[in-house]
Amino acid sequence: QVQLVESGGGLVQAGGSLRLSCAASGGTFSSYSMAWFRQPPGKEREIVAQIRRNGLITYYADSMKGRFTISRDNAKNTVFLQMNNLKPDDTAVYYCAANRPDSTLWNYWGQGTQVTVSS
Repeated sequence: QVQLVESGGGLVQAGGSLRLSCAASGGTFSSYSMAWFRQPPGKEREIVAQIRRNGLITYYADSMKGRFTISRDNAKNTVFLQMNNLKPDDTAVYYCAANRPDSTLWNYWGQGTQVTVSS
C-alpha cells in the first residue's frame, strides 16, 4: 500500500514563500504521476499542479502559474511544491496525490498539510 506524507505547511505572511514536500513509501514512486491539490476553507478541492513520472511535463492551474513550482526527486521518492509570493487566497489544506499508470484516477492521497497566509 502506498503512503504519502506531506510536510512543510505553516503560517506565512502575504508575499512569503513555503516549500511543501510529499514523501512516498510502499510503491514504485517513479512510475506514478504526482499532483498537488488544495482545499480552501468552505470550498471544494482543486488541483494546483501536476508532474508526470519523468518530471518533464507539468501542469499548473492558472492562478498558480509563475508563483508555484512542482518538482520531484525520484531517487528520494519525494515531490515538492515551491510556493512563492503567497496570497491570503492561497490559504488551504494542501494534499499530494499519486496516479498509477494503469489508472485514470488519483489513487493515493496524503493526509494534507495546512497552509495559512496572513494579510
